[in-house]
Amino acid sequence: MPLDLIMSKKVSIIVPCYNEQATIHLLLEALYRQTYPHQALEVVIADGGSTDGTQSVIKDWQSHHPDLKIKLIENSKRTIPSALNAAIAASSGEVIVRLDAHSEPDREYVDRAVTALIAGLGENVGGVWDIRPSRDHWMAQSIAVAAAHPIGVGDARYRYSDQAGAVDTVPFGAFHRHLLDRVGMFDETLLSNEDYEFNTRIRRSGGKIWFDPQIRSVYYARGDLASLAKQYWRYGFWKWQMLRRYPGTIRWRQALPPLFMSTLVVLTLLTLFITWMGWVLIAILGFYIGVLLVASLQLAIKHRYFAILAGVPLAIATMHFSWGAGFLWSILHPQKTK
Repeated sequence: MPLDLIMSKKVSIIVPCYNEQATIHLLLEALYRQTYPHQALEVVIADGGSTDGTQSVIKDWQSHHPDLKIKLIENSKRTIPSALNAAIAASSGEVIVRLDAHSEPDREYVDRAVTALIAGLGENVGGVWDIRPSRDHWMAQSIAVAAAHPIGVGDARYRYSDQAGAVDTVPFGAFHRHLLDRVGMFDETLLSNEDYEFNTRIRRSGGKIWFDPQIRSVYYARGDLASLAKQYWRYGFWKWQMLRRYPGTIRWRQALPPLFMSTLVVLTLLTLFITWMGWVLIAILGFYIGVLLVASLQLAIKHRYFAILAGVPLAIATMHFSWGAGFLWSILHPQKTK
């Protein structure tokens, strides 16, 4: 494909942001290193009123790198989908690339994304998350490893796959602006799962979501179990809100955690009346714990870091139970809350 055709596309990188002082400079430096020409790039950051100095970091970085256009705008609604929509409205590029303030795209990220779009591989294209710990601590390392393992995340290929192909969703997608005329903007009534819902509308309109493992970005996982639990509870809660609109989009990886939790609750209640049900409950929990321990041993050997032997099972269990609890809570309490 002619290089001048690829590089002629003006690209707008949109970034939702709130209190990202610790990581926003990593994103900006990664964008500055892009192989795509600076004159064809603009970065639009929609900030939700950061109170930790994030805006000062952005403005200071911008003053030292005037050759990369940075727009810092206000996201008064302070949600991720509203930030994305505000950034899109303030942008002017033919191609939109969605990133997060705690991500680091590979230096060829934009180049490869635009190439895939021009080649017609998909209406929205994305790639692999290289998941890394956000802190130098054994639990943070355990969480990062767990968040990239199929037992923890099922068939979410963008977390571990090296095979290109059509998928149901990608993180940090890139798409042509004119796609929005067909499918609309991000849904601001969903405070999570907005990317998945957006990709669902693309697929329902006849479009394709394309996964390319050569499009890579670093993603920093949560650093402790409390933050991880909060994140996955939110994922589960808003997943059900989305499934109420698109029930046919559920995947097995999304159904298992709430089914598993429901089974445990039912068995626990049945043991009050049927004694042998307690043995069934113990057998299921024993099998589950055994699977987690075997996986953690394999990962500890692979990474040569045996401190994660205890951390990986705790992280995966936190992901499963928090996601499942959020999902079930959303079914029982369908009102939309932040």
